[in-house]
Formats: sequence, C-alpha cells, structure tokens
Amino acid sequence: MDHKIPLFIVTGASGSGKTYVIKELRRMMPDVDIFDPDDLVEFLGHDWGGIRNIWLRLRVARNIAQSGRMTIICGTMMPWDIEKCADYPFFKHVYYLNLHCDEETREKRLRERNWSEEEIQNHKNFAKRLLEIADDVYDPPMPTIDTTDTDVAEVASRIKEWVLQYA
Repeated sequence: MDHKIPLFIVTGASGSGKTYVIKELRRMMPDVDIFDPDDLVEFLGHDWGGIRNIWLRLRVARNIAQSGRMTIICGTMMPWDIEKCADYPFFKHVYYLNLHCDEETREKRLRERNWSEEEIQNHKNFAKRLLEIADDVYDPPMPTIDTTDTDVAEVASRIKEWVLQYA
C-alpha cells in the first residue's frame, strides 16, 4: 500500500450506543465503510478468541484501505490488542473515540437485553475505566461523546466531525 490512511474505532462499554449509531453514521458518511463487529457473532458465536476477532476486523479494514477508502469500526477494542495485529502497520494511525452514557442509562439498556447483574456491573466498571485511561493510554487522547440524552443524529454528526479532522 503506497499511501496509508487512518483507521477509526468507535469504542465504549456495552450499552453506550455503538450499534445504535451505525445506521445514521452510514447515512451521513456513504463513502466510508462502517462495521459492527457484533454482526460476526451470528456466524462465529461468542467463544472465539478476541485477537482472532480483532485480526479479522483489521484484515477487512486493511483491504478496504488498499482501495483508498476509510473504515470506521464500531466495537470495543483496546489499543494493546490492535497493536498486536499483523495488519496494524498498514494504517497511517488508529484513532479511538469513546461512546459513554451514565450508569442509570447503561443499566436500563443492558437490562433490556436481559443481562445479568454481574455483567451489568462489569460494563459499568469498564465504562469508568475507559474514561480514566482516555488521556493516558490513547494517542491522541481519546475523546468521549456522552450518549445518555444525545440524539443519535447528533452523535453521528459528532463522530463524522471527529473522523474528518484526521482524514
């Protein structure tokens, strides 16, 4: 690949709105390929290794990048896992943006999915951890969009602005 382009990852704990924003984001950014890794669960189940899951996502994004198109992956991925992937060097940079909601909203959203108390608490803790490490682990620091009361079109618009500043 002669000209590297960036990869964009919209991350966040479960219930933050990653899947919910995809349809609107695709409408606003038709020239960008946008993926929901949860779609793979239908075919591969929940029991396959995280690194293989991330590898597949990056391999697809790399092939898209070789066509000169940008990719946004809306899924929970951590930099230290992405950096282990063989396709990581093929991107100019990997940028992260965090979607976040308050605990009450997250709990409500996850209860609607019939999640257990333990799973809900784990994702509340994970959401807090993402906020704590956003300035230290991510380069540049990872911005956060609060989805608690924000309209999906506004969330998608802010994601689009974020992508365009690095495109």
